Amino acid sequence: MTVIIDTGCANLASVRFALERLDANPVISADANTILSAERVILPGVGSAQAAMAQLQQRGLLEVLPKIDQPMLGICLGMQLLGEASEEGAVEGTPTALPGLLPFTTERLQVGDQPLPHMGWNAITPIDHPLFAGINPGDYVYFVHSYGVAEGELTLASCDYGQRFSASVGRGNIMGVQFHPERSGAVGARILKNFLEYPA
Repeated sequence: MTVIIDTGCANLASVRFALERLDANPVISADANTILSAERVILPGVGSAQAAMAQLQQRGLLEVLPKIDQPMLGICLGMQLLGEASEEGAVEGTPTALPGLLPFTTERLQVGDQPLPHMGWNAITPIDHPLFAGINPGDYVYFVHSYGVAEGELTLASCDYGQRFSASVGRGNIMGVQFHPERSGAVGARILKNFLEYPA
């Protein structure tokens, strides 16, 4: 069973439909026992870091996330929520505190004259990782974001939009993608399929 964590965000249905097209039967839930007993977990997210943290707090999910030891995939803001802090919503220079499942901070993209948010199709360069099996450098996926994660030892795929940033991060059972695989056509479907086949 794959559980999509009910974060109250707007892309729950599109993620569910994308998984159903792959013959998965995902369950949307905020119940701790349902999440922790799942074979795989997806953490979706759109909107702001502060609003998402408020939703996680309200639903009692901040205590659940650190207990997840099965494969987990964060999508878009859901990837950023895997980190320790975000510049989005910083108060007097103090970043928004996040659950801290992975050691990174999300920062506002520095893209020069290009518009923010970074919205639309862009090419990624993945490393050799099971999540990106069958995905080639230069394959395109769909982004919508103004904040991102710098490249580093957690980077599973990179992208360039005025600056280089992590299109995907991961370590062990925890993975995240900054783009929307559910809106990224055949490439996104392959990445979701790879996640569904990721060893539990």
